[in-house]
Amino acid sequence: MAFSEAVKQAALARAGYRCECRRISHRHPGGRCNTWIGNGAEIHHKTALLAGGPDTLDNAEALCIPCHENTASYGRS
Repeated sequence: MAFSEAVKQAALARAGYRCECRRISHRHPGGRCNTWIGNGAEIHHKTALLAGGPDTLDNAEALCIPCHENTASYGRS
């Protein structure tokens, strides 16, 4: 499955339309990403679908595209 549009919009609103990447950012050495993402966000499963992660808001995080591409599960379900 995939996140519903309602979950995607709720994740973006919760994030304040900023990247929620918790890792030290490859884009901002020494700090968190926090990049304005607006409509250019990708909604990421914190726990992958293959690992039993649900399509819920609690399992969703809004990431900018570079941070999403940098996740270990990018491109996998």
